[in-house]
Amino acid sequence: MDTVGESATALQEACKSGKGLTCSILNASFPDGVYPWVPLVAGIVDALLTLCLILAVALVVRSVAHRLITRVTLRASEGVLPERFKTMSSGSSEASTAILTERRRQRAETMGSVLRSLSSVVILGTAALMILSNLGIELAPLLTSVGIIGVAVGFGAQELVKDFIAGMFMLLEDQYGVGDVIDTGVAVGTVEAVTLRITRIRDADGKVWYVRNGTISRVGNESQGWSRAVVDVTVPYEADITTVRELLKGVSTAMWEEPEYRDALLVEEPQVYGLEQISDKSVIFRVSVKTAPAQQAEVARELRIRIKRAFDEKNLAFAG
Repeated sequence: MDTVGESATALQEACKSGKGLTCSILNASFPDGVYPWVPLVAGIVDALLTLCLILAVALVVRSVAHRLITRVTLRASEGVLPERFKTMSSGSSEASTAILTERRRQRAETMGSVLRSLSSVVILGTAALMILSNLGIELAPLLTSVGIIGVAVGFGAQELVKDFIAGMFMLLEDQYGVGDVIDTGVAVGTVEAVTLRITRIRDADGKVWYVRNGTISRVGNESQGWSRAVVDVTVPYEADITTVRELLKGVSTAMWEEPEYRDALLVEEPQVYGLEQISDKSVIFRVSVKTAPAQQAEVARELRIRIKRAFDEKNLAFAG
């Protein structure tokens, strides 16, 4: 009761001095001493109006910030692919295009969610501090207590914080996304989902791995930019080197000239290197092909089939 009485007295004295819009209007409307309850009521009304105004402005600013963030993230999710990559995507399956679109959408939505949460905390937190200050509460002890609690929570949930920070930087740097084939050290496979805390990967055996982002110290991504298919061809030591090399160049050039592969799967013309290895029983030629991301296995299989067919036509043998 003493606290209520002190607050009422403070409001009454403040209103007598003319502080606040409501107090000024009521003091001008009612002469001093005619209605002793006027200063108290005016002080309460003025305080409530101030608090409502702070809260209303905070909500409006928060709504505007969320709209801007949503608009920016939507524009980012509908981004345009590079021209060369778009050309390759147009010749590939619709599933690949859908995966790329899903990757951009998920990345944009995740970043939008993080930014909206941060903006809400900053704006509403600032409004709460302003309201407490207007109520006459000392902020210094409160902020000190909150800081101590934050440090304690940070120590207790440091693994969770580590996962979130790692996930945020992973998304900002676009290290990998949905549809990418990655090697995290603990699991190798195709990324099915990415969040700020975990990455879900499905390996070649169909097993699903849930990897915490904070535990990933390195990532090998096979789906960014381009991949490389390498085919080693082993022939007997007695084989004619010039004949074999010209045959391999003819096979790789024919594959490059086919629109089906050149526009969709191949990035550069295949290269036939010299002798990669040599021994007393065999020599090894290497064919290297730069392919679209994650398409190296398909290109390598097709290249082996063509090489085998060409060797059979020329009656050439492979070494054991």
